[in-house]
Amino acid sequence: MAGRMVVEEAPVDKKAVHDYWDRASCGEELYLESTSRDAYAAQARQRYVLEPYIEELADFRAARGKKVLEIGVGLGADHQRLAENGALLWGIDLTLRAVEHTRRRFSVFGLKSNLSVGDAENLGFDDSTFDVVYSWGVLHHSPDTPKAVSEVWRVLRPGGIAKIMIYHKWSLVGYMLWIRYALMKFRPSMSLAEVYSRYLESPGTKAYSVRDARKMFSRFKSVEIHIALTHGDLLESAAGQRHQGILLSVARLIWPRKLLKWWAKGHGLFMMIQAVR
Repeated sequence: MAGRMVVEEAPVDKKAVHDYWDRASCGEELYLESTSRDAYAAQARQRYVLEPYIEELADFRAARGKKVLEIGVGLGADHQRLAENGALLWGIDLTLRAVEHTRRRFSVFGLKSNLSVGDAENLGFDDSTFDVVYSWGVLHHSPDTPKAVSEVWRVLRPGGIAKIMIYHKWSLVGYMLWIRYALMKFRPSMSLAEVYSRYLESPGTKAYSVRDARKMFSRFKSVEIHIALTHGDLLESAAGQRHQGILLSVARLIWPRKLLKWWAKGHGLFMMIQAVR
């Protein structure tokens, strides 16, 4: 697409990304006990306790009457909040597993959305369709994240808002992963980019500097970026689908959280972006 800013990225097998998340949607193994109404409600409560900044970025109440697309519905908690607040709602995910979770969730809560399997890099919607495109922690898993951002721009109407969270490169999570998988394995030359790609979540997961993000979102009229320390940076929660072990358990006991909240507040994993087309 003409005018699109390109951030160079290593090639990633999209099928490998799909297969990773098709084994378990994000948070499914840690926070979802069943597919009952109570289990979905409990998963949502835990999600917003661990990640309270979701509500700040998503601003669910502002969705009323607006055409909203969520890219990467996952287990459907945010999608549910958008529906409950009156959004005219569409949602996609790369995996049928996530779409079916969200459909079950909406069925037990009596909600409606237009849900389908879809690819963030090739959105099946016309230009200028949506008032809001929302995506929390998804686009950094796409093999071509700049293309996905370009697609967000395309399907937004002029004046529409993108509300996107992607991973921040210079994070405590990244530093911990580098110590564990590079330094402690006598591979100190391994880059943070390679560490994120190989060891954080799905194959090819990426993290970006603020400068990188501004390049990807350069076609938008205005871009606001905020970095947040996460429960992962502060070792306040389970570490996800890939990371366990005694070293992590010991680190949780001695982690200087109060100091880090002051000293490292700009080194969080979550980069929250609000951009106006």
